Amino acid sequence: MRELAATLGVNPNTVAAAYRTLRERGVIETDGRRGSRVRPKPATTDREKVRLDVPPGVRDLADGNPDPALLPPLAGAFAAAAAQQDRAPVLYGAEPVDPELARIARAGFDADGVPPGPLTVVSGALDAVERVLAAHLKPGDAVAVEDPGWGSVLDLVPALGLRTVPVGVDDDGPLPADLRRALAGGARAVVVTDRAHNPTGACVSAARARELRALLAEHPGTVLIEDDHGHGIVDLPFHPLAGVTDHWAVVRSVAKAYGPDLRLAVLTGDDVTVDRVRGRHRLGPGWVSLLLQRAVVRLWTDGVLDGAAVAAAYRRRREALVTALAARGVTAHGRSGMSVWIPVPDETAAVARLLHAGWAVAPGARFRLSSPPAVRITVSTLTEPEVAPLADAVASAVRPAPSRSYV
Repeated sequence: MRELAATLGVNPNTVAAAYRTLRERGVIETDGRRGSRVRPKPATTDREKVRLDVPPGVRDLADGNPDPALLPPLAGAFAAAAAQQDRAPVLYGAEPVDPELARIARAGFDADGVPPGPLTVVSGALDAVERVLAAHLKPGDAVAVEDPGWGSVLDLVPALGLRTVPVGVDDDGPLPADLRRALAGGARAVVVTDRAHNPTGACVSAARARELRALLAEHPGTVLIEDDHGHGIVDLPFHPLAGVTDHWAVVRSVAKAYGPDLRLAVLTGDDVTVDRVRGRHRLGPGWVSLLLQRAVVRLWTDGVLDGAAVAAAYRRRREALVTALAARGVTAHGRSGMSVWIPVPDETAAVARLLHAGWAVAPGARFRLSSPPAVRITVSTLTEPEVAPLADAVASAVRPAPSRSYV
């Protein structure tokens, strides 16, 4: 900064202010003694644009949506909630969290070993991640994120003026060695997907959870955010990491089990975190509609969703494809959820070949920072007759292109 001030003939404070503005706007990132650098791409880059336009007649296995046939009917739950609303309309100043929703959600957290803590309701998992990060971090702080990981989080972190620090993932969750490096390097927060990891299908195992908890315990000032969006559609147990850092949050949304348009997630955490999220939420949207909250309570209590059957259906589809690919010599990953992640030597070529063969899959670039190329297949609607031809197409797509000679 002093050198630049001398070159430009301005006060060093002016240069420092300019650097601060650039950092807050996400144009540059600061990394301690290693200095500042321009971000490799704009903070507002939208990974959702890294997608294919699916032509007519091509099977779409790229969208990441649940199977509509496995979503429960909503009409009865909303009718009951609306009737309750008619009898006693919700007005300004009402309690922002429905007591019955809080009771049921807290019982679920307790059953899975999540530490005691207050509870609030936000508009989905990404809303929760944003609010917790904003509650604790300042521009320029580093956030450890899974790589590959949820593209929306990879976009959100730099959009908040924060720095992403990639942490590798295998079938059992974040890699301890990578997380250790991230924490030692000053990461102020960690975002972890416990189950149904998007895009790899990873699920944090009991052994991995113990390792990660031990690492986090050495850095109690770290903000831990756990996204358990697979709650209700995953048949593998939940192994929480929360409780070893001063500030933590666990969030569960209803989107995958009950429908993406139900913009509701339940968040629990330490007292300070939840209080800050509630306070900021109150100054923005105010609260998540009590009508929606009460409809979700009805969905939970009326038993319209057979979570075990849904989880089993997704498991059968995942395992069928992974097994078929293995028989063809192709390695694939997918322990939980609706995704199968397939490493490929050339991502662009694989996507193009599959599209030509009639299959649209998601390019791995939507989910990667520095991890190797791959493609993601959403198996939520995959049918049994489709498994073999899809596996054949993938096996063909990942092979090296035939060499050509020209004369």
